[in-house]
Amino acid sequence: MSVAFLRAADHHPVNERSTMVLDGFLYASGLLLLGALAWFLGGPVWAIPELLLAAFVLYFFRDPNRVAPPGALVVSPADGKVVTVRETSLDGQRVWQISVFLNIFNVHVNRSPIAGVIRSVQYTPGKFLAAYHEEASAENEQNTVAVEGEIDGRHFTVKFKQIAGLIARRIVFNKKVGDRVELGERVGLIKFGSRVDLFLPIDIVPKVAVGDHVQAGTSVMAALQDRSAEAGRPSAGIDYAATGASLRT
Repeated sequence: MSVAFLRAADHHPVNERSTMVLDGFLYASGLLLLGALAWFLGGPVWAIPELLLAAFVLYFFRDPNRVAPPGALVVSPADGKVVTVRETSLDGQRVWQISVFLNIFNVHVNRSPIAGVIRSVQYTPGKFLAAYHEEASAENEQNTVAVEGEIDGRHFTVKFKQIAGLIARRIVFNKKVGDRVELGERVGLIKFGSRVDLFLPIDIVPKVAVGDHVQAGTSVMAALQDRSAEAGRPSAGIDYAATGASLRT
């Protein structure tokens, strides 16, 4: 099983400042020691690869502080590029799917898309296809989390999947069923390139389009649809990943 749980020291309240995931310091320290050994045995030129890798690792595991915008209902669970916005079926219900692809240069710390209570966490082993392919959503190793929240007195459940990619081989999740999470709170990490799928009730309408770049915890992904406007909702079955049509209002 590739889902790991962060140590208590890795967890921070939403508003607490953090600059680096602990793993980054550990990996970088090992590379710096190798670099020092290479320098000692062969000279400074031999230490360049290790020093460059250490610098990249520190950059990859950065964990900047994020504050959700006032009034936001649903924020992005991941940094990256939106590659899918479509209506689909999940557990027998019509839902909105928004998929975010993370390349190796994005921040890889994942955050809760809504405020609520963790109702389920399900790990599923699988393949390691390139995460930008739609097949990765169903076939790759993944961790599916359900969060129950409330908007304007209406209870709803949002699900998101942490999906391993071609390079990513370890999914980290630091919450358990029954935990309370705040909007944009840190919940985990996917290492080295990955994908996060967000599934919303059909009346919580996406506010992003394919090609948009989003940030975890700060980018507004969707808003509650006015019941009086439901007649004007896009028809079920439209795949915005294929059409590239905008959903901004």
